[in-house]
Amino acid sequence: MKRLILGTIALGLFSAKAAAVDCSAYPVWESSAIYVGGNPAQYEGNAYRANYWTQNNNPATNSGTWAHWKYEGACDGSSSSSSSSSGSSSGSTSSSSGSSSGTSSSSGSSSGSTSSGSSSSSSGGTTSSGGGSCSAVQYVAGNTYSAGDLVQNADQEFICNIGGWCSSDAAWAYEPGVGMHWEDAWSLVSDCGSSSSSSSSSGGSTSSSSSGSSSSGSSSSSGSSSGGNSGLLPKHALVGYWHNFDNGSGLYRISEVSDVWDVIVVAFVDDAGNGSIAFNLDPGLDKQQFIDDIAAKRAAGKIVIASYGGEKGTVTLNTDENVTNFVNSTAAMIDEYGFDGIDIDLESGAGVMHGAPVIENMVKAVKQLKQMYPGMYLSMAPEHPYVQGGYVSYTGIWGAYLPMIDQLRDDLDLLHVQLYNNGGLATPYQDAAYAAGSVDMMVSSALMLIEGFPLGYGNAGFFEGLRPEQVGLALPSGPSAAGSGHATTADINRALDCLTQLQNCGTLTPSQAYPDFNGVMTWSINWDMHDGGIFSGPVGSHVHTLP
Repeated sequence: MKRLILGTIALGLFSAKAAAVDCSAYPVWESSAIYVGGNPAQYEGNAYRANYWTQNNNPATNSGTWAHWKYEGACDGSSSSSSSSSGSSSGSTSSSSGSSSGTSSSSGSSSGSTSSGSSSSSSGGTTSSGGGSCSAVQYVAGNTYSAGDLVQNADQEFICNIGGWCSSDAAWAYEPGVGMHWEDAWSLVSDCGSSSSSSSSSGGSTSSSSSGSSSSGSSSSSGSSSGGNSGLLPKHALVGYWHNFDNGSGLYRISEVSDVWDVIVVAFVDDAGNGSIAFNLDPGLDKQQFIDDIAAKRAAGKIVIASYGGEKGTVTLNTDENVTNFVNSTAAMIDEYGFDGIDIDLESGAGVMHGAPVIENMVKAVKQLKQMYPGMYLSMAPEHPYVQGGYVSYTGIWGAYLPMIDQLRDDLDLLHVQLYNNGGLATPYQDAAYAAGSVDMMVSSALMLIEGFPLGYGNAGFFEGLRPEQVGLALPSGPSAAGSGHATTADINRALDCLTQLQNCGTLTPSQAYPDFNGVMTWSINWDMHDGGIFSGPVGSHVHTLP
């Protein structure tokens, strides 16, 4: 039995201009005002509703399922919509790169939380045209667009879903109807010249069949097993990324890393082309000393692995030849440096999306490596739109990691989904998204991975959960480590207590305790060392006292 049951997706497209909204009861948005989940506001002739607590986050540039605001439609003219205080959005900013920047960023700190969530996907479903005459302005790459704006391009009319992506100057990626990833930013409204449109959007993936072998593990086991699938992992672990570059945090030897860390993830492996990878040590470090330091950590019972990806990292896995080269070069790296295994942290730059060859080929590569190294440690650190995002939509990047997770569940030691730089989290447990950094967000994100969740609001099947010991939280180590999504160490420890003991919960209490829930990952060890152990001290000690 396959653990990922997929079906046809029937998602309603983002129909921002399809129906006017009576804005008479919507106060004009003010930058200084505080809004909480459910509060309405109008801005520049459009209606919005707050997803969660927000202040000084412009609705036009911070709307979407994962963002501060939900776009509800254009005002019908019954009330004034001119803002008395346009304000600047000093909190979240829309990402113009087309994807969230991710935790394991080679720049260390991003400039703000990305508004990476679209309230819809352009796979299946239909929208009605606002007239179909293509009277909208011509799209120009790099111009500023907001959610709900109409443009025409390539003899079609489109509506903007995510302002930051629509405004990108990367026409190759987001030019509506033409760019490689245009459906992540826009939805098709009509063909020019037609009076009405009910055309379904082109392109999007409707389903992605999991071809992996069936899993023998229980999806929600609460037994006393530990060690992960490699047998290496402690029952409760503190995991940290050690980065092989100085981004302001400092460059440290592996031998300097505190023993509180159970797993040291070395970031990052480089793409050498044609499938091959290479690990290029920072010139400020001595290679033989680095190898000796890894051996010493392993001798002390620590796990040291190498990570692919990060904000800008890529792999080339398009052909069988690429797979062969990837496997052979990874094996050579493992043998040379003495790594215990690998971590998959592919983000926007690696093109992970439904239907992309990198997904199936990464599965093939890992399966081959596990044959060569049966005890090889394997972890993954995707951003939450790529995993729990499959609950909202199941196309493009949304839930794109789920087929890979499903097919590798019998090989996977630990999944620690990045809960930062991407806004709040939509879950099956309440209508509004849980705010980033909250106890409820951390708990709900973990429950979705353990208990499973429906895909695309139930229209595309169900993701069966992993074992609790395969799941960990992932938060920034401090204020310099990420642009947004920070959680206090006290709240992280509360979330751990809630998951393992049903104690110190927020508004969400699990139906049962999961004492085998593993622990916490952070970006990064370097920043934590720079900041004097402000994360590893309180969180590490708590992780190691869990039942």
